[in-house]
Amino acid sequence: MTTIDPRAAYVVGTARSAVGKRGGGLAGIHSADLAAQVLTALVERSGVDPELVDDVILGCLDNIGPQNGCIARTAWLAAGLPTHVPGVTIDRQCGSSQQAVHFAAQAVMSGTADFVVAGGVQNMSMIPMGTATLVGREMGLGDDPFSGSAGWKARYGDQPVSQFHGAELIAEKWSISREEMEQSALESHRRAAAAIDAGLFVDEIVEIAGITVDEGPRRGSTAEKMASLSPLSEGGRLTAALASQISDGASAVMVASGAAVERHGLTPLAKVHTMSIVGSDPIYMLTGPIDATHKALQRSGLAVEDIDLFEVNEAFASVLLAWQREIGADLSKVNVNGGAMALGHPIGASGTRLMTSMIAEMQRTGSRFGLQTMCEGGGQANATILELVG
Repeated sequence: MTTIDPRAAYVVGTARSAVGKRGGGLAGIHSADLAAQVLTALVERSGVDPELVDDVILGCLDNIGPQNGCIARTAWLAAGLPTHVPGVTIDRQCGSSQQAVHFAAQAVMSGTADFVVAGGVQNMSMIPMGTATLVGREMGLGDDPFSGSAGWKARYGDQPVSQFHGAELIAEKWSISREEMEQSALESHRRAAAAIDAGLFVDEIVEIAGITVDEGPRRGSTAEKMASLSPLSEGGRLTAALASQISDGASAVMVASGAAVERHGLTPLAKVHTMSIVGSDPIYMLTGPIDATHKALQRSGLAVEDIDLFEVNEAFASVLLAWQREIGADLSKVNVNGGAMALGHPIGASGTRLMTSMIAEMQRTGSRFGLQTMCEGGGQANATILELVG
């Protein structure tokens, strides 16, 4: 058994819903109830007395309607869990729940907490991405968070601020062809379907509304079908097949201090080895995982060859492929069970969804180190290195 460092942060439990496709089996579930069912399962799986939880940190975007207020608090209470446990909701765009893990780990490493739940939730079917912007427009508050800012305009002019524009710029800068991206997308679907058929996700998933299988993978995808799709922008290389899917889901992990692990006789799954966060060009927007990975490796003292598994969120195929060219990782170690182009991307929940799956694969294969990174709106990225315990 690995020696437990009382000052370190450990993941002692994981849980996630299946990832529902847009309009699929999870579409009609209130976001608080979606998260609540995952939180209930997490507490049971971790063996942690919920009375001892110090905080609940959930990522969620478009906090409006059913996702309004502090959904971390609402979901915990909707699960029937102890009233004295507080909650906070955070928005670091697509990396929100990965950032929740960072905040949780920092809390237990500082000695100010023993147990923190970190996760996220998003029902993109019920509350489409960008709903808050649309409501603001209807209220006469402006079109978006950028165009009305004098400071932003002075710095960046009238350049488009869009993940789609950024993904196209990346494909152009790194000379990534449409055909190369389509092969990447096909491989993502193939790996995801193979993982589902092998039952690799079964133990991760909490059954909700009868849904126990990720709904996103398209088994009928072919190179010919992808080649027939129209680009998202005139003259562009990206199509809908080369982007992450709009999805619904929730996920969470229990983070504990080493001291609490020892005191309560818990069995940790993984140690939070290294964390990094960077800002990047907000116009390119999605290049942050490159610098975040470099920073994490440098801080950890590890080389890319030391990492056994990578999870790189497939916001777009161009993001993954540009990252691979700069980092030099072996793609056979990256997103081994498929990525967001196949499995989907419930934005607030994706960070801990990836982490749940990465930990399960690390345990299955005996991998010592796993690195996860996500690009994020505004030009940001998190990277987390986990070390298997056992």
